[in-house]
This record gives sequence, C-alpha cells and structure tokens, in this order.
Amino acid sequence: MLFRRPSIKTCRALLEELRYAAQPFKVEKLVFTGVGGRDVYNISAPFEDEGELVIAGRVESRGSEHSEVYFFVQRDGKWTPREGAPVFALQDPFVSKIHGHLVFGGVQIFPHPTIEGTLGWRTVFYRGKNVASLKEFAKGPDGMKDIRLVELKDGSIGVFTRPQGEKGGRGKIGFTRIASLDDLTAEVIKSAPLLNNQFIDEEWGGVNELHLLANGLVGVLGHIAYLDKEGNRHYYPMVFVLNPDTMETSNIELIATRSHFLEGPAKRPDLVDVVFSGGLIRKKDGTADLYAGISDAEAQKITIVDPFIKYERQE
Repeated sequence: MLFRRPSIKTCRALLEELRYAAQPFKVEKLVFTGVGGRDVYNISAPFEDEGELVIAGRVESRGSEHSEVYFFVQRDGKWTPREGAPVFALQDPFVSKIHGHLVFGGVQIFPHPTIEGTLGWRTVFYRGKNVASLKEFAKGPDGMKDIRLVELKDGSIGVFTRPQGEKGGRGKIGFTRIASLDDLTAEVIKSAPLLNNQFIDEEWGGVNELHLLANGLVGVLGHIAYLDKEGNRHYYPMVFVLNPDTMETSNIELIATRSHFLEGPAKRPDLVDVVFSGGLIRKKDGTADLYAGISDAEAQKITIVDPFIKYERQE
C-alpha cells in the first residue's frame, strides 16, 4: 500500500532514502532582469494570465529582508517585470486558482507589536480575475506563514496551515475545509487541526503549493527543515499526499537537495543549504519541473520524476 499511516522521519533519514530514489536532472538557473541588481528568489511556478506565462518572484537586496513581489514575463530567454503589473510589499509569493478566481498571496512583515526592534509577519491573500485586478480579501493570523488553498473535487476549499508555538512547536501543518473564499478568516486558520506523524519536534515543515489529483487526493509540495548546532539552516523540498476526506497522509519524501542544483551565491553563510519549493509544473511525459528559491539569493528550475503519479493512479 502506498497510502498508509505515515511514520515520522527525520531529515537525515529522508536524505538517506533520496540517495536510492530517482535523481533530479536537467537543472538551469533562471535569469531575471529589470530589478536594479536585486536578487530574485522564492518564486512561484509559471502560471497563465491574460494569455501569457507569468512568474511571481521575491525581489530583495542581498543585505535586506524588506522585499517586494514582482510579476515577471519571459522576453528573449530572460524574465523581466511585466509592464503595468502591480508590485506588492510582500515576501514568498504563491498563486492558485479557486472558484474561477486567481488567488495570490505572500508574507507581509511589520514592526512587532510587543518586542521592540523585531519584525512580525502574517500571510495576506488577494483575489481577482487576473493579476491586474487583484484585491486583498483576507489575512492570516499574526506569526503564521505557509498558508495555502486548493479547490477540492467536491468544490469545497482545502486550507493548509502552519502554526508555531504552543500548537505547532517550530512549525507543523494543519488542514481544514471551507465552503467559500469569504469564509477564510484568521480564526478558521488558527483552529485547523494538525496532520499526524509528520515532523519531530526539533524540525519543522510547511506547505508551498497544492495540486488536486485526478482521484481527489491532494498532492502537497512543501519543505522540511532543521537548524544544526552551528546555527545553519537546512531546507529540503518535499512532497506528500493528503486524503481530504479522512485526513490520512502518505509518508513525506524528499525530491531534491541543494547539491542537485547549480552552484551560486547565498544571502548569508547560514543559508547555503536552503532550497525553498516554489512550484511544480507536472508534464505529460511523467516528469515535473520544480521551480525553487536557492540559498535565499537566486531561482533555479530542475526536472524530476513526477512525485504524484503513483498516488494519482490509486482509486
């Protein structure tokens, strides 16, 4: 059985499993221009808007955490800001299609209300018929990133969450359902029950993008991470599958590591081993292109075996 009660596996155990799995191939760097020499990373996968492919990307100076999200289109092999498109003061953009709406979001930072000199954060959601018409419609709870939405087979909306602290420790994944985008509130997000058996308490994870599979299961693209004794961060792109009717999940699997990508710069020395899953384009030949932020400094694309096919074939 591919779909059974999952067991908790550490990053190190998952890395060992990946050694014996099909390896990624065909890697390339994405070239971005028109942003004044700033870095572009933690991108979305390309999505269609008004008849052309668009990528949302985090744009940021190397020494800053204050970023903007631009929408890029490809011109002569390079990705350049789309003329006339809105720019948002957000981090880590994501997109999905829900009930005919383009849903876009990202992480908004702000001065922490109680801890002087530090930043707080929240996830902000926008919707529209296209990029040009995006309007804010919801905010997540303060202190929560990695909230993602997916339209389910019955028309309801799956909401994946990532609480930290008393409920989620360093970061665990929750799931709930709502009937409409108008039902998305901070309270609904906070109350989502956690999925079982995913991360040890010393590690954490979150959802980056969601795929409704043909059989109604949800393919989850996410990340799992830990902090080593020297304070270095280690982020790995991972996948699992959720049955939204039973809350059952498959085991987490890694799909790549930093070593599979091309060499390049890092924002800081502690971020060298960071791959932040952006999005996955599934292809008819049984492969998929993973778009990812690399070392918080650049964006790359790598081709892998489609990780969801084996689950999609299950009834």
